[in-house]
Amino acid sequence: MRIKPWLAGLSPYPPGKSLEEVRRELGLKGPIYKLASNENPLGPSPRALKALRKSLEDIHRYPEASNRALAEAIARRFGLKPENVVVGNGSNEVIDLLIEALVSPGEEILFSEPSFLMYEKFGAAAGAVLKRVPLKNYRHDLEGLLSAVTPRTRVIFLDHPHNPTGSVLSGEEFEAFLRALPPEILVVLDEAYGEFVRDPQAVRGVDFLRRGFAVAVLRTFSKAYGLAGLRVGYGLMPEDLARVLNAIRQPFNVNLLAQVAAVAALEDEGHLQRTRRLTWEGLDYLSQALSGLGLRPLPSQANFLFVECGRPARPLYEALLRKGLIVRSMEAYGFPEALRISVGLPEENRALIQALGEIL
Repeated sequence: MRIKPWLAGLSPYPPGKSLEEVRRELGLKGPIYKLASNENPLGPSPRALKALRKSLEDIHRYPEASNRALAEAIARRFGLKPENVVVGNGSNEVIDLLIEALVSPGEEILFSEPSFLMYEKFGAAAGAVLKRVPLKNYRHDLEGLLSAVTPRTRVIFLDHPHNPTGSVLSGEEFEAFLRALPPEILVVLDEAYGEFVRDPQAVRGVDFLRRGFAVAVLRTFSKAYGLAGLRVGYGLMPEDLARVLNAIRQPFNVNLLAQVAAVAALEDEGHLQRTRRLTWEGLDYLSQALSGLGLRPLPSQANFLFVECGRPARPLYEALLRKGLIVRSMEAYGFPEALRISVGLPEENRALIQALGEIL
């Protein structure tokens, strides 16, 4: 048996701790609040739940292999054609498909450091050369990325808003970046948190796709739509690229329940607006309260805050765990003095601030 040598050093993706994991490890009896994985604290749309219950009687049937109904619903929302849409088992699968379609062993992918870890995972699995460009002032360093481009560069991944800092780029600087790139390089704008952006000057990837730029836009139903457990996301891209990805993806890659729930969730605009309002109010509350505790939360256009603690953050992270509050340590991202905190329900946000006040 000969395993590809470039896979030898790969390690699994480090997920945040689950509620049951914390309860079991620490023997906690009271409530546990998870503010670590940027999930929707309101849960899924009631319309999605109703559609799921109705569809349970059909789970002995294969789902629609083309994902056509969902692709049409997504296309309508963005003013595109279904032929521009690739639906995946989470947007993770679309990342994997893009690399499979565009990058051969020894060719390069570029991304910021830190960024969403799956760019690195899928790139490494494909035998790609991984080129990392450090953030500049907690934002993507577009000049640094341009200087890292070579004739072997195939794809540039930009998570936007950036994870874990929540920062964004302006449309003006993004367009200048695109115009400076060789036309054969695809820029992937990963808008997993795109529904939460409040800044009117921030890049909106679909605008550049419509104008014919070489961009692909990733979105997910895991965050704003509250369907993380069903694993469904999508990519918006030029038709010729979407055609290839739809040809190489697995048949039935998105299960029947995920397809039905996602269509229903897209139709429930009221639930999305409630989610946004809750998130924005929570961001404002947490930013003010954390600053009052002497911590430094960065401005965020996502549904989480990157918080500089001014001291090693692991003791704070562990002390919060013992109080039943799960946040995310940023050590793995190269920030040992920072935490990432997801916005929760108002009572969860208040519990976090009270606990932090006691610890500090």
